[in-house]
Amino acid sequence: MVFIAEQDVDLFPSNFELYLFHEGTLLESYKMLGAHLFSYTGTKGVRFSVWAPHAKSISVVGDFNNWTGGEHQLQKVPASGIWVGFIPSLGEGVLYKYEIEDANGTKKLKADPYAFYSEVRPNTASIVKCLSQYEWKDKKWLSQRDRKSSKNKPMLIYELHAGSWKKKQDGTFYTYRELADELLDYVMEHNFTHIELMPIMEHPYDLSWGYQVTGYYSVTSRYGTPEDFMYFVDKCHQHNIGVILDWVPVHFCRDDHGLGKFDGTPLYEPSDSKKADRTQWGTYNFDFTKLEVHSFLLSNLAFWMDVYHIDGFRVDAVSSLIYLNHDNPQPEKLTNQFGGEENLEAIAFIKKANISIFKRFPGVLMIAEEATEYPLVSAPTSIGGLGFNYKWNMGWVNDVLTYMKHHPSDRKFHHNLLTFSFFYAFSENFILPFSHDDVVHGKKSLLDKMPGDYWQKFANLRLLYGYLMTHPGKKLLFMGGEFGQFSEWKELEELDWHLLDYESHAKLSLYFQELHQFYRAFSSLWRLDHDQAGFQWIDADNHIQSVLTFIRRGKRKGDYVIVVCNFSTETYENYRIGVPSLGSYIEVFNSDLEAYGGSNQLNKTPITAVKEAWHNQPYNMTIKVPPLGISIFMKLTNKRQRRIYQIES
Repeated sequence: MVFIAEQDVDLFPSNFELYLFHEGTLLESYKMLGAHLFSYTGTKGVRFSVWAPHAKSISVVGDFNNWTGGEHQLQKVPASGIWVGFIPSLGEGVLYKYEIEDANGTKKLKADPYAFYSEVRPNTASIVKCLSQYEWKDKKWLSQRDRKSSKNKPMLIYELHAGSWKKKQDGTFYTYRELADELLDYVMEHNFTHIELMPIMEHPYDLSWGYQVTGYYSVTSRYGTPEDFMYFVDKCHQHNIGVILDWVPVHFCRDDHGLGKFDGTPLYEPSDSKKADRTQWGTYNFDFTKLEVHSFLLSNLAFWMDVYHIDGFRVDAVSSLIYLNHDNPQPEKLTNQFGGEENLEAIAFIKKANISIFKRFPGVLMIAEEATEYPLVSAPTSIGGLGFNYKWNMGWVNDVLTYMKHHPSDRKFHHNLLTFSFFYAFSENFILPFSHDDVVHGKKSLLDKMPGDYWQKFANLRLLYGYLMTHPGKKLLFMGGEFGQFSEWKELEELDWHLLDYESHAKLSLYFQELHQFYRAFSSLWRLDHDQAGFQWIDADNHIQSVLTFIRRGKRKGDYVIVVCNFSTETYENYRIGVPSLGSYIEVFNSDLEAYGGSNQLNKTPITAVKEAWHNQPYNMTIKVPPLGISIFMKLTNKRQRRIYQIES
């Protein structure tokens, strides 16, 4: 990966590069376009290159020429729409923009769509930056990542907003480098496997959370330099933590310096305003009929993985990509050429993107935030799927949170909200996300959603997290949920870390750490996450007592645990459940442990199954079920396990 020419080369893009760019398949267009340190005719400087087919003229302006146009004009490459120029004696750190004159003679200053670095907002200039100087130390991580499938491994994602996880005493942001040093110990202590960052591509407005982007190739300067971010990713990898980025291909903001009407005409957005305008967000949609837009976005995916070693993307608002009218109210419905509401060009782009990325980076994650019933989102394109390898299960989140908000005495009337997800749990490769979207805009924090008194709120949340860990699917939690953030997320303030000084929150934090540790230790909870063979009901129908009982199975024979979830406030002293085999069972996890803030209703000694059919199982055993709690049992299968159990007891 080289961003500076070691010897004189042709100033203009090759015909092959231009062909691929206009074909929509140039995965490294960030090397052809943008500002690059360059040697030309024996002189070092910067080559500037930009796609603006309808511009009348383009000049590079910046701090080196007092922002005056006309002095450093670019030359248009024939029949390409690309403008190129070389300015000698410039180097890293130079501020610049493109002064673009449209067909009517109107001039506007635009940031470079391919800029690698940008000024700190509210300033908007691009900055010349070389990205090839950092010395990576994560070769082992990358090698392992690309060899092994994530589907049969544990996955615990910590979703993070870099600006509000923690702040310094003076209210300023941590840099990426400082955040890495502060965050990693915490993430490892809580046994997460991945960090997912809300968008860190350059954006002008803090309150957009990064979802309205101006610099798709520019890591936001709010939190430091590109090298700082490389350090963040590198250090995560050295400690076996993956890094996922949110990526926004559906729309971009309309700020004057951004992509909107870039060359005086709709370029990155459709020319038809009805298709271009995303009225609810005040943004423009990308135009997927333009293959150069394909190259821009495909290259952007490859760029973050190639240059910053990113391990995957959570692709934002996929439903708004694949449906013309989703989340975009219009006076009249938009339709495709066949009369349907699918965005056929966007669907084709998604498939192309997933094929391209997995071919080059086979071990990465491509995760769809998709909220509809569109089929085969996480299925291969070869069988008609969109080609993602995971999909957020937003239906499960909505159902289970709706259920949990009900008072326990009323839950028996809404039992189907707990069980419905198992009708489709294996139709996609699901991630179960309790994300930022669930704790903003008056929705309350997860803890504050829980009904009942103070004790019951914490017990309900422990139960909810236990159910999350035992339900098929990978897991995601937004920051703060692990210690019981009581107020909903405030993007301009740090999390309420002082809550850890209170016993209930400290105990919840301990519970969360040990629940994650337990989840990672028991392969039956993740080995067959996306396979029907990994799950079996024991009793799905006890709505009267609000109890669910099921089995999670691993790949090996005998590798299973029995899960009992009690969503009522009652303690059931002699509760009989069916089990698949004779022998002794022990309780290996209980959310009602006193150390977690519970009432200590435990099964302290081994329980022997008896030969009597129950719950469609050939045997049964009688257990104690804690209130608002989850109990997990495993069978003692050999003398060594019995010996270990006796020692630990």
